[in-house]
Amino acid sequence: MTDQRGGAVDESCVLTEGPWTHRFVGANGSRFHVVEAGTGPMVLFLHGFPEHWWAWHQMLPAIADAGFRAVAVDLRGYGASDKPPRGYDGYTLAADVAGLIRALGERSTTIVGSGLGGMVAWTVASFHPSLVRRLVVLGAPHPLRLRAAIFADPRGQFTASTPALKFQLPRYEHVLTRDGAAAVGEIMRRWGGPQWVAGPDFEAYAERCREAMCIPQAAFCALEGYRWAFRSLLRLHGYRFVRLMQKPLSTPTLQLHGALDTASLPRTALGSGRYVVAPYEWRLLDGVGHFPHLEAPELVLGEILRWAKT
Repeated sequence: MTDQRGGAVDESCVLTEGPWTHRFVGANGSRFHVVEAGTGPMVLFLHGFPEHWWAWHQMLPAIADAGFRAVAVDLRGYGASDKPPRGYDGYTLAADVAGLIRALGERSTTIVGSGLGGMVAWTVASFHPSLVRRLVVLGAPHPLRLRAAIFADPRGQFTASTPALKFQLPRYEHVLTRDGAAAVGEIMRRWGGPQWVAGPDFEAYAERCREAMCIPQAAFCALEGYRWAFRSLLRLHGYRFVRLMQKPLSTPTLQLHGALDTASLPRTALGSGRYVVAPYEWRLLDGVGHFPHLEAPELVLGEILRWAKT
């Protein structure tokens, strides 16, 4: 596999230098690429699809400057983290994060998750509540809200989930990576708010995501998470997952959602608070799509700091 410049794409393309440190950490039987800056209470950032840790490159130094240990991770199968053929179910992804928190020497952390990373964050807080001090979720309904809406809102969330439904097709990863992963850019353009997509930063960011998706096996691994999410709807372990997720969250939760999010509709995300018995806040962000951390970074930074410092 090659990039648009004709050279081979490998994991080094995501090891961008900056005011942070790259290292690799073993957790839950796999090796994860983490990027960290600062010292203090930890804030752990989980990226979404089709991104990698670079989703948080603006947040890391700012959070570190505010007195926190800011850590971003490439999730299983993404970026420079291990890409095993299995383990993309909700249970394992949550166990990955729980193992990372412990491997990083922390007893608990604030988790900030966006998109797919937000779904994982909900699950970690549900399955491993003692490890999550506070939770910030961007562009991600509670997993049970999303499941319910796909069935109950055929003209809304089901239609919005069409790109993910295509991911169920065998070998669709080859479609995703064709022409330098042009499809990744198209997905981001469809999901992002129009002001950000038309702005000066979109193309460069999309190019980074396209390049990272061309790392061998990354596209296959990224799609496996979506494949499990849909296939589990009709399987026993999916039923067990739903039962476990029904336990109300005891973690204080802040939910930020773009009013123009076309991947996870605001009306789908709105009911997520019913699963939280701890302090909970919901904020709808005007003019913002599926990537609030990039489309309104200063606003999101302020909200993360407010929530983490409480």
